[in-house]
Amino acid sequence: MEIWIFNHYATTPNYPGATRHFDLAKELTRRGHKVTIFSSSFHYLLLKETKQYKNSFYIVENYEDVRFVWIKTTPYNKGDWKRMMNILIYSYRAYLAGKILAKEKKPDVIIGSSVHLFAPLIAYMLSKHLVTPFILELRDIWPQALIQLGLKKYHPFIILLTIIEKFLYAKANKIISVIPNIADYLKKFGVESKAVWIPNGVDLSRVKLKEYKPNDNQTIKIAYAGSMGKVNDILIFIDLVKQLSERFSNLKIYLIGGGYDLEFLKESLKGFEKTVTFIDPVPKDKIYDVLQEFDIFLFHVADIFPYGISCNKLFDYMVIGRPIIFSANVPNNIIEEAQAGITVKERSVEKIIEAIGKIISLPEDERRKMGENARKYVEERYSIKVLADNLEKVIQEVYQNFVKK
Repeated sequence: MEIWIFNHYATTPNYPGATRHFDLAKELTRRGHKVTIFSSSFHYLLLKETKQYKNSFYIVENYEDVRFVWIKTTPYNKGDWKRMMNILIYSYRAYLAGKILAKEKKPDVIIGSSVHLFAPLIAYMLSKHLVTPFILELRDIWPQALIQLGLKKYHPFIILLTIIEKFLYAKANKIISVIPNIADYLKKFGVESKAVWIPNGVDLSRVKLKEYKPNDNQTIKIAYAGSMGKVNDILIFIDLVKQLSERFSNLKIYLIGGGYDLEFLKESLKGFEKTVTFIDPVPKDKIYDVLQEFDIFLFHVADIFPYGISCNKLFDYMVIGRPIIFSANVPNNIIEEAQAGITVKERSVEKIIEAIGKIISLPEDERRKMGENARKYVEERYSIKVLADNLEKVIQEVYQNFVKK
């Protein structure tokens, strides 16, 4: 089958960021399908252009048998009107590129993926134009997430997104989501029967584990890897690092990644270099080598996910096989289910420090057991092969039902 995916922020493993759609596309390609991903070449973590354009607004490239259509968009460096312009330009140009490429061969199914709703909106418009089925994918719930981050419910932009949201739910042949309890949210729109949960996961073939040996100098190395922004409530690390520096002489925390709050974080923690080290965003095909250097992982998100989470970095942690401090108040807690670490539900620096102290005080074999539990849990439930099985079934079902009509 010919499958098109519209995801503004999709990336390849040679860059930092989420490779969900590349990983799934690669697996589907192995099974005989042809997959095209429409993405922007302005990287959302690096905040820079990654391609060179000549006389066109898009570039077609093959990356490990997956076709990427890179869309030229405008730069931005924070979440302001320039980012909104980037979103609108991507959406308009991706639609145009799709119409051009469809003249060669039209897709059998089109998937439009959030975060923002303009990508799935143009995916639906293209599916209507080409007379093909449309699958909506929700990775975040807009505008719900924006309201929880502080935007007013009756802000004009929120009202617009609400209209688009209802429209897309009604028009989608199926709604897939990484969010485990998405059906509960969709009930108020009367479309919960369309929902299918397909979480994020890990391409196990990319993970080459080395033998883990705790540091000889007894320094405990804790890592956080991910975006430095409001969604992850990253500013909690300011107090955390300052208090850790006072209580532990044998502990160091590493903050890996980029984002809007990174520079503020660095400025706020000047003078604490003995306790904290910042590491630039790491390409996906290198991240597993980097993560193996650490003893404990810290997962932290803001309290804005009432329907659950499916965060890439959490699966990246788990597949490495280390204890994890799960600092989140969410309805699904796979660290607790897997017995792979300690949970901190409230937003509390003191509780996180207490959890760190508990893990450090555990015998080495108990810490290893937590790590083994984490890896086994991911291997059994969240490998890309398992997730691709589910996605393939949804695509085939949607296509067959559409053809019958």
